[in-house]
Amino acid sequence: MSPHLKLIALDAEDLAVISAHVQDARVQASDIIWRQAEKRLVIGMNRLDWEQTLSGCTEPRRLIAALRFDRVLACKSRNIDLARPDKALELVGIEFHDADSPGGSALLMFAGGGALRLDVECLECELTDLGPEDLAGEGV
Repeated sequence: MSPHLKLIALDAEDLAVISAHVQDARVQASDIIWRQAEKRLVIGMNRLDWEQTLSGCTEPRRLIAALRFDRVLACKSRNIDLARPDKALELVGIEFHDADSPGGSALLMFAGGGALRLDVECLECELTDLGPEDLAGEGV
């Protein structure tokens, strides 16, 4: 198995790299965790292992991963039904829009028009792989 990915974004260019790695990730609404008191949003996901997929050497696989945003002042959603926690979402991409530098908004876009907007003091995002999808039931 290839090494686990761990990426940190502190600006829009860094976030574009993370966005490419989480494109087409599967997210359950119940795996979107907004911890307002900690100014943190965490999203659990099953993301495609794009490096392996693009190398063409093996079957495409999915990885369990966590996407974390820190220094989040506000979290707003559009067209995401949080009352349906098992609802599957597909992450299309992430953008950052500057406002009152170093602050701004991170926009997470989902297929079907769903979106999360995070107003942040400054951009601080981390993507960490936790393991392959097939080990999800084995305590990973």
